[in-house]
Amino acid sequence: MTETLNTLGETIKSALPDVVSGFSITFGELTVTAEAREAVNVLTVLRDDPRFLFKNFTDLAGADYPAREKRFDVVWHLLSPKHNMRVRVKFQADEFEPIPSGIDVFPAANWYEREIYDLYGVLFTGHPDLRRILTDYGFEGHPLRKDFPLTGFVEVRYDDEEKRVVYEPVKLVQEFRNFDFLSPWEGTDYVLPGDEKAK
Repeated sequence: MTETLNTLGETIKSALPDVVSGFSITFGELTVTAEAREAVNVLTVLRDDPRFLFKNFTDLAGADYPAREKRFDVVWHLLSPKHNMRVRVKFQADEFEPIPSGIDVFPAANWYEREIYDLYGVLFTGHPDLRRILTDYGFEGHPLRKDFPLTGFVEVRYDDEEKRVVYEPVKLVQEFRNFDFLSPWEGTDYVLPGDEKAK
């Protein structure tokens, strides 16, 4: 199987020489990395070229790597029923420069691109209706980014007196604890509570 995937990766790379930067095989799956600005071209070739025929759009996902310059991965999962093969196509994006929308190639990706925009903040050019899909109206930020606070910014609750849903800024009742993660077996620079009794 690895040899077949390796051959497929080489064929895709030769079909798109200036666009595909590389490929890898992990857990028995082929992952192709390509230039984001050429996303529509890459998806079209993978769908229409008789050597590939990835006609089935399976999934579209995002991932956040904040330490990188282009922090987001936009990952297309495609299936070729004709050749019984799968491919994962990764495009890197940042939070400011949009990448081309792929819904002209795979119309079913419409809501998936909206979801990536909503949860990560990745912009897609050419998308006919790029607006939030999972978060509420007026939601601040993008909740799947690694730098988004775990508590969020607002809390939502139903107020029995006002008989409506109320949005309030998050108030933490208890301060976050400071953990030093130093094992007492290795010894600390200070006396842990209760240790004074041992001496």
